[in-house]
Amino acid sequence: MQRGALLDAARSLLSEGGTEALTFPALAERTGLARSSVYEYFKSRAAVVEELCEVDFPVWAAEVEAGMARADTPEGKVEAYVREQLALVGDRRHRAVVAISASELDAGAREKIRAAHGGLVAMIVEALERMGHEQPRLAAMLVQGVVDAAVRRIELGAAEEPGVIVDAAVGMVLRGVHG
Repeated sequence: MQRGALLDAARSLLSEGGTEALTFPALAERTGLARSSVYEYFKSRAAVVEELCEVDFPVWAAEVEAGMARADTPEGKVEAYVREQLALVGDRRHRAVVAISASELDAGAREKIRAAHGGLVAMIVEALERMGHEQPRLAAMLVQGVVDAAVRRIELGAAEEPGVIVDAAVGMVLRGVHG
């Protein structure tokens, strides 16, 4: 139960203040634990981040996958892939993952994040194959690049409304994979 409370506090700290806000004293304060108790659960900030990824990324990926499963066509699946990820931008778990991706992590944690992202990207490879794309894996990586750029735009509080950014990203992706 304490571990869950620490992870929830870490999500809040990351979403509110980025990686700089994720400190053991702040975790202790948020959870009412002694600072030394935090070290009993996690040996480092990187360990907190790794566990957040292990817990939150599969939930996030399942939401994207569920949205794709509701689509009937390969194009619909690609659109759902983009829309579902961008719909999560306001979610605390997503803000934490974005903050995590910008942080200074050890090689093991970075590899786990890369592997999780690879699983997410793999979700649309089949749809791109069914659309007849000649290089579906490359196209999937580029689609994710558009999604990542749209996420950053929304997170920065760009002049455009989030819905405009989402629609532009979907349009770019669908035109691009057909091009």
